[in-house]
Amino acid sequence: MAHRAELIAVGTEILLGNIANTDAQILSEKLAELGIDVLYHTVVGDNPKRLREALELARTRVDVIITTGGLGPTYDDLTKQTICDTFGRKNVLRPELEQWLRELFAARKRPMAENNLQQAYLPEGCTIFHNHNGTAPGCGFCEGGVHVLMLPGPPRECALMFETGAEPYLRALSHDVIRSHTLRIYGKGESDMEILLRDKIEKMTNPTVAPYAKSDECMLRVTAKAASAEEAEALLKPAVDEVLSVVGEWVYGVDVDNLESVCVAALKERGATLAAAESCTGGLIAKRVTDVPGASAVFLGGVVSYANGVKARVLNVPPALLDEYGAVSEPVASAMAEGARALTGADYALSVTGVAGPDSDERGNPVGLTYIGLASPDGTVCKKCNFGKRTRDHIRMQAANTAFDMLRRTLQ
Repeated sequence: MAHRAELIAVGTEILLGNIANTDAQILSEKLAELGIDVLYHTVVGDNPKRLREALELARTRVDVIITTGGLGPTYDDLTKQTICDTFGRKNVLRPELEQWLRELFAARKRPMAENNLQQAYLPEGCTIFHNHNGTAPGCGFCEGGVHVLMLPGPPRECALMFETGAEPYLRALSHDVIRSHTLRIYGKGESDMEILLRDKIEKMTNPTVAPYAKSDECMLRVTAKAASAEEAEALLKPAVDEVLSVVGEWVYGVDVDNLESVCVAALKERGATLAAAESCTGGLIAKRVTDVPGASAVFLGGVVSYANGVKARVLNVPPALLDEYGAVSEPVASAMAEGARALTGADYALSVTGVAGPDSDERGNPVGLTYIGLASPDGTVCKKCNFGKRTRDHIRMQAANTAFDMLRRTLQ
């Protein structure tokens, strides 16, 4: 039987907008990979009565309830006791957790306040989820056919506890093995993907195909359920191949992290190097490349040439081009890429110049107009983009993504 879940975030600060409900995004993605359908996201303030009402409603409509937050030592950390009251469980001291807490504070050479001891109390008979990034343990138990899991609120703690504690607990609920592969896509949105794949999505039951919108890109998750991992993978391969036959042009990787990691891997495979010349992106390309472990093997450096003088003096962009065409132009973008390649000795060089807003530039170029250059051993190409009148961050992100996509297409 497929399990259905509700996520209940506990914290007034979420309702006030002081923090985002990041845990819901993290857990929804992870639960989808386990084949568990998330039907509801609920946010409740630090109020026992309203939390109990949310729990009572959730137990009538799902068989997996996951709470996040409210497990700390302060007076408003009320999740455990409210859950115990709602599901008729005693909140009992776990001696092993008390010992762990005291040893943890001793190792940190800090006194343990007595209110920290309440973190060693958990519902009677529960499975403990250890916290490797904090002091609040979590747990899971089943009552009346409903599985209740408690996880801490801080995303760093929540994500790791799910991986090490909650995920094994949930996997044990089913004898089936669930496997999935994620296709990362750039250049086509979720609605376009859905239109192209509608017939296949509707016909597939095992494996299933589901589109997901991400920031500035799209994902397709192909999921299969079988008696063993080998059988699940055998089901997945033809399904993934079938999807790739339709949308493969826009798929930049399967089970990969992001565009920049794909580019770094492709450069390493070729034994090639990369440089960057950036104007409106302000170093974003260089930052994202150097975020990838091992990027030092391929990335030689970059120039943030925000001013025309830097474009001319450092990158050797001919002043005549700047005067005639302006900084935001195809000739200048091409010259920037060629200049970065010559300056660093890299095999490939990316360049970006554009109008990030909020106003048009001095030549009247509209916000969002961007030129992206790529210089390589085979010559230089330039792409004109218009990302529309969006925020500066969005335009910069789209420009960097487009630059990486140009590079990966050339390398692959």
